[in-house]
Amino acid sequence: MTEMKKNSAVEKVKTSTEENPVVEIVKTLATAFILAIGIRTLVAEARYIPSSSMEPTLEINDRLIIEKVSYRFKTPQRGDVVVFSPTDKLKEQNFKDAFIKRVIGLPGETVEVRGEKVYVNGKALREKYIEEAPEYTYGPVTVPQGQYLVLGDNRNNSYDSHYWGFVPRKNLIGRAIVRFWPINRLGSLDETPLYREN
Repeated sequence: MTEMKKNSAVEKVKTSTEENPVVEIVKTLATAFILAIGIRTLVAEARYIPSSSMEPTLEINDRLIIEKVSYRFKTPQRGDVVVFSPTDKLKEQNFKDAFIKRVIGLPGETVEVRGEKVYVNGKALREKYIEEAPEYTYGPVTVPQGQYLVLGDNRNNSYDSHYWGFVPRKNLIGRAIVRFWPINRLGSLDETPLYREN
């Protein structure tokens, strides 16, 4: 009889320490969700391309990884393909979604578009990544401190800085580094600079 009571007590202890499988699944999913949100907010996230403004570099429905860490330690460079939240001017036009463009003008630089070329501080950029030469004139403008001038690679079909101005650094979400879809276009972006100053 004593042995029976002892077994019953052991059984009760086992039951009270075992997790309900449903509770265990909920805990696991909650942990995974919190980690995913943390990584997406602080480290990297996936994005897709909704427009043709960055062709031929990026095509509609390309999927990219945007890394968010490097700009905490270094400044954006000319040639970086960046994702940014809408500027105040864009918000006034009811834009809510992030944009993706290429950094062309850095703080303090003078940028001008004329004769189908982009000039930075008076030097023409030779840009092998653009869809076609720009058919418009712009500037010269000097990029304010703490801001960037960005253009789409599809110069004549891109709603970019030459329409609405500069991007404050605080609006930068991150830098596009890898295309992971479609598979046949898998690879990193801008392994080497895609432009050279003449």
